[in-house]
Amino acid sequence: MPEDGVSKVCHHDILSYEELLLLARTVVPLGIEKIRVTGGEPLVRSGIVPFLTELSQIPQLRQLVLTTNASLLEGMAADLWDAGVQRLNISLDSLCPENFSSITRGGELSKVLAGIGRAEEVGFPIKINVVAMRGVNDHEFLDFAALTINKPYSIRFIEYMPTQKDTSWESRVISGEDILARIVEKYPLQPVVRGEMAGPSRDFKIPGALGTVGVITPVSGHFCQDCNRIRVTSLGMVKNCLFADTEFDLKPYLRAGDVPALQEILNKIVTEKPGKHLISNKETSHQPFSMSKVGG
Repeated sequence: MPEDGVSKVCHHDILSYEELLLLARTVVPLGIEKIRVTGGEPLVRSGIVPFLTELSQIPQLRQLVLTTNASLLEGMAADLWDAGVQRLNISLDSLCPENFSSITRGGELSKVLAGIGRAEEVGFPIKINVVAMRGVNDHEFLDFAALTINKPYSIRFIEYMPTQKDTSWESRVISGEDILARIVEKYPLQPVVRGEMAGPSRDFKIPGALGTVGVITPVSGHFCQDCNRIRVTSLGMVKNCLFADTEFDLKPYLRAGDVPALQEILNKIVTEKPGKHLISNKETSHQPFSMSKVGG
């Protein structure tokens, strides 16, 4: 989250649940099998549970996933499970209360851990995403890895990305290989075969552990050739690559209910998906943006 927050927009500019459902019902017959609801923080939006219930009932949709910071999860986990959400991705960058509060600008770690515990109780598989930042949370990598020994958690370390092009971004990046090397100093790791609908993580297991450890390497080892995602923001802008500067406004077509035009546009966006993004440790040609606006 930017230090000064995010700029507010008018309520009318945000896609309604009806428009989001129309979009989902349009893309699933085209071959989209997995929908991830993200943010910002999706659980703060009024009416989110009924919306998720309707999403889960779309024929041919194989997987419905929600990304959350888990601050509100303790009181909502059971409702999310009943709504048909199948998996949760939880953003958690520190296990130290003080460090967590600093990273999140005032968040309470105890609420997040209570939410994770409740989600586990109701039956959710737990996947935790950790943005790895040198000098910020790199001293906690072994603590996160240790969580997988007695819990069936999937812990995934994500390389710090230059989304906002801050001048110090390179100094914060720790490569996936360096992350694994740090963990291997204490825990041996065995490769894990990825599932059919798995994301870009390379996964490993500590021998005898219940969970897994993975790394996602958008900077040091891009996985663009395997990327099959498109993103639609709350304002209706669709991006076929996180680091692409081009985006297309779907709002006029959603508000007109023009399904044929939506199908044509979305097919075009998918077929024009770039073969590779242009970020590396030396090159960042994209315009700055906030992940809280685009979606994690």
